[in-house]
Amino acid sequence: MLKVAGEGQQVAVQPAVLETNGENVLFEVKARVPAKHLKKGYAYGLNLRYHYDNGLREDTVGRIGFASGDYVYDEDRKDQLVATKQFNITFVPRKNPGQLMATPEARQLKPNGKRRQGKPFLIARGIVTTSRLVVRQDSLIPYLPEPPANLAGGGIRVLPFFFDTGESKIRNYLGTNVAALEEFIEANQKTELVMVVAANSPEPQETKNPRLAEQRTQALVKYFKNRLDVSSYLNSVSAVRFETKAYRNRWDLFMQKVQESALQPAQVDSIITILNESKGTFAEREQQLHRLSYFDYLEQYIYPVMRFGTVAVKYSAPQRYESEIYLLSKKIVEKQMEADALTPEELRYSATLTPLLAEKQRIYETAIATTGRWEAYHNLGVVLAARAEKEVNLRVKRAYQRRAATNFTLAAHRNPTALTFYRAATAYHRAGDKLEALQSYDYAIKLGGPRAILNQVFADKAALEIEIGQPEDALRSISFSDRSYQNTMNRALVYLLKNNPDGAAAIYQEALTLKPNDALAYYCLAIIAARQQDPATVGLHLRRAVQLDRSFAQRAVEDLEFRDLAANKAFVEALK
Repeated sequence: MLKVAGEGQQVAVQPAVLETNGENVLFEVKARVPAKHLKKGYAYGLNLRYHYDNGLREDTVGRIGFASGDYVYDEDRKDQLVATKQFNITFVPRKNPGQLMATPEARQLKPNGKRRQGKPFLIARGIVTTSRLVVRQDSLIPYLPEPPANLAGGGIRVLPFFFDTGESKIRNYLGTNVAALEEFIEANQKTELVMVVAANSPEPQETKNPRLAEQRTQALVKYFKNRLDVSSYLNSVSAVRFETKAYRNRWDLFMQKVQESALQPAQVDSIITILNESKGTFAEREQQLHRLSYFDYLEQYIYPVMRFGTVAVKYSAPQRYESEIYLLSKKIVEKQMEADALTPEELRYSATLTPLLAEKQRIYETAIATTGRWEAYHNLGVVLAARAEKEVNLRVKRAYQRRAATNFTLAAHRNPTALTFYRAATAYHRAGDKLEALQSYDYAIKLGGPRAILNQVFADKAALEIEIGQPEDALRSISFSDRSYQNTMNRALVYLLKNNPDGAAAIYQEALTLKPNDALAYYCLAIIAARQQDPATVGLHLRRAVQLDRSFAQRAVEDLEFRDLAANKAFVEALK
């Protein structure tokens, strides 16, 4: 049976050379064997394994078999059986290069039946990694400044809250700032004034209740007063002044969020036209927004942040000298003194008085344990990221990066802005936690902010979407960003991955106008020429890439994009 099946066997892999798609290598195997090999009680199949690391390692990929239900008869040749199956290999850099091997096997179908295997044979090579030529201009996240001026008598603490659609109940899960508010009250800062504002979004579920914004302010005030009574010994409800403001059906707040969003100027103008020139009620004008092709952006990113409430607390604290602050902080960290010997600002400021990362880390960890302020979480994240950069051991490095990302996220949930969530996303992106990064990028977009920040958010989100195999989403993200070198290179890469070489080449040339003498752009142009079977142009662009960065010579030698040019004179000359 093994011999009969093997004699007329044909195996094809699509794509013929394995290539990455995000974090995976996806491919389809189609096998044809003679129908005459079928024998009752027996089954024939091919066991697939992937060999890499110079043949020292192998991964079991799966099996394509010809048992009943696994195959169909070839429409053109009824004496042939056809089995088709899709497979997936998780990509890691060490798996390139490698070989996909198939081992024929015939086996008895009864329990503990006999098995016979044939000689393994090569069916595909791997792995083309062009999809990983993503550009992301990463940089370390800076510390939040803790200037001495912040220590001169307190300040104003601002805590944003967000509500569910049509609701005024305070959400108490992660990201709602409830914990941060409680920690502030329990810290017993001398509180002078509490200002509370709230609003509703334009959607019908929000506008049908005319008192919704007011109910939200009342809910926040009630909660604050209740916690003040229960948890504070320095403040009392009667001694603290409360001011409230409810914003109901405010198009000006809506437009502020729109103008802080990533919508293009023409799209913003269309919204302004609808709101200024359309006649009708508030609800009727909101309905006209539904006709916009980009209404889904408003619904996904603008409406949620219109359902907000903000608590701003003005408080006071005594001033201290730097030397005293540093000495007291050391005693607090070493548990020789209670944490309330310093204010939260003073404790955080003490971390700036030492150059040692380990000491900074202990101070910020103590600040988090005692106050839970977002600034402490943020700067602890910066410290952990800095420690990750100094690590040689990859496992330890990743652990520091993930801890940094977690702290940036906790900071962002306590101070939700586009910038804080962007920094959390950047940290997760750097740590390789891509789904967490994607979620944080989305949060940043929803919150809106300065155009420069949103441009970078969308640019890095697009880079991530290419990395996880979502090129269409990447193009959409790039459309909301600016014409930067990073966006241009990544847009060209998407065109290349979508088999539009001419379009990709034109965009890579555009990237060279933004960043002349860019080795990666020239290398990608060489890849395009290789796919178009143009050795002369390959040599031209590859030579320039190697002149600018010698590392591309070794990459080209190992890159399967150039597999058919190994003996070509122009290719070989370009590597010198």
